[in-house]
Amino acid sequence: MGKLYVVPTPVGNLEDITFRAIRVLKEADLILAEDTRTSGILLKHFEIKNAMQSHHKFNEHKMVESVVNRIKAGETIALISDAGTPGISDPGFLVVRECVKNGIEVQCLPGATAFVPAVVASGLPNDRFCFEGFLPQKKGRMTRLKSLSTETRTMIFYESPHRLLKTLTQFGEYFGTERKASVSREISKMYEETVRGTLAELIEHFTAVEPRGEIVIVLAGTDD
Repeated sequence: MGKLYVVPTPVGNLEDITFRAIRVLKEADLILAEDTRTSGILLKHFEIKNAMQSHHKFNEHKMVESVVNRIKAGETIALISDAGTPGISDPGFLVVRECVKNGIEVQCLPGATAFVPAVVASGLPNDRFCFEGFLPQKKGRMTRLKSLSTETRTMIFYESPHRLLKTLTQFGEYFGTERKASVSREISKMYEETVRGTLAELIEHFTAVEPRGEIVIVLAGTDD
């Protein structure tokens, strides 16, 4: 029987990939990629020429069985996403779960995940935190925010730049505009930036400065 490797890829700077990740990708019989065009740039950079197949949120349910069968037949498969660790707000959970159910060995390599540098650089308490990822866009959004209003741990959210102001404004409504927070964008890229302050200050800043790039919001928990 083969094995499934879950392989983190850089969230920005291509040099952030580990030597072990490169070796695993070069040795894999098949690389499952969220977007073959995006991953193709990474693989070309490191001269990795192995077979690659799309594996994203629109086809992962259909692909799970064939992936499991290939591994049972002896193949080693590596799973990657566009950036960061698969399964963290990216496809990956389904195939990992099915492999575990079928007694297949799953190894997740250590590596890049955007929220870790964001929470460390925020200056907010990081001994205990909760990762919320992307909030629901419509149904369930207000319910989720209300339930988090009494959360005492530091909270971490992913957000797109064009929704950032809306989300910060809603945070102000549910958590109070004096709640401390930070916004990190373009982690490990040339224009990496972390802006810290109260929600009111962050709303003022990003009203004046258009946010760009991938966003991680780190929000202080309640003191009550």
